[in-house]
Amino acid sequence: MKQLSDSFQIGNLTLKNRIAVPAMVCFDWTDDSGTVSDRHIAHYRALAKGGAGVIFSEAVCVTKRGRLHNTQLGLWEDEQIEGWKKLADACHESGVPFLAQIHHAGINGIDDVADCPSDYTPSHPHHTPGKEMTLDRIVYIRNAFVKAALRCKAAGLDGVELHGCHGYLLSQFLSSKVNHRTDEYGEDRTLFVKEILESIRIACGKDFCVGLRLAAYEPTLADGLRHAKELAPFVDFIDISYGIQSDTTACPEDFPFSAAIYGAMEVKNALPDMPIFGVHGIVSGEMAREALALTGIDAIDVGKGHLANYAFANAALSGQDTGTCLHCKGGCAWGPTGNPENPCPGKIRFLKSK
Repeated sequence: MKQLSDSFQIGNLTLKNRIAVPAMVCFDWTDDSGTVSDRHIAHYRALAKGGAGVIFSEAVCVTKRGRLHNTQLGLWEDEQIEGWKKLADACHESGVPFLAQIHHAGINGIDDVADCPSDYTPSHPHHTPGKEMTLDRIVYIRNAFVKAALRCKAAGLDGVELHGCHGYLLSQFLSSKVNHRTDEYGEDRTLFVKEILESIRIACGKDFCVGLRLAAYEPTLADGLRHAKELAPFVDFIDISYGIQSDTTACPEDFPFSAAIYGAMEVKNALPDMPIFGVHGIVSGEMAREALALTGIDAIDVGKGHLANYAFANAALSGQDTGTCLHCKGGCAWGPTGNPENPCPGKIRFLKSK
């Protein structure tokens, strides 16, 4: 049975345990330039000292136009590399691998008329109108992902995780709800993602770790499983979450964890040799241990737990109380409308000693 403290491999990287820090955007920590700030460096250094086996950076955009927020970190130009070197060094000081989650928001971003596989009229309040990408535009964005990965390699990062879920651009290409193209990118909805992954591998080399954040439900579990099988030959690991307009009814009502964790279990069953990460709703060390034991997946992403307590992993691994996110009313300090009266880390609940 897998234990939280077990080491394991993703590509050429050895992770010292099965607790991961997933991508979580730090809003308003930079400006329109998208450059790394001293606050980012302190944040990632503290996370690394907290004992996780791997850290994925917050979503970082490959083009300025494709951002999800006007203060999102970027990897769209060489001038941004120096800041990423400092982030990588901050994590490596504690011996923690550091990978960037590279991203394009598509209709989920700030562009007035966004890149999209097909023309799209939004019904969701957070979506913007989508314009069908020309073949030239598809090549341009593919190359932007590759250039961002090369900048990560130049900065000394250990790899990248391609953001292919949560309704962002690659999720849109994968979804039959959005991608209505009649060319090869509609006939094979995984083609755009395959091309990016293959191009990154060629450009960055086999020793550079390449993974994929993928929806288990895109829109259905059957679709997600098919995508995972088709994309598995191109990646070193798959990190499972939700997609755009996800149908999660395939998850049994009595499953004790989230539908995303159930989806990760199903992907692991379909791809037993592929390292699989699962996420959503894991808020304690005990929950993480139970999820590993039940599902057989390889690692647990813990998001809010690490924001509330940088040392979440060390506490979980030693059997101590990890603390609990208080879900502060009036605006989480980490959100785009963060409340400065709710400072985190530190504002968490610890159980009284027995």
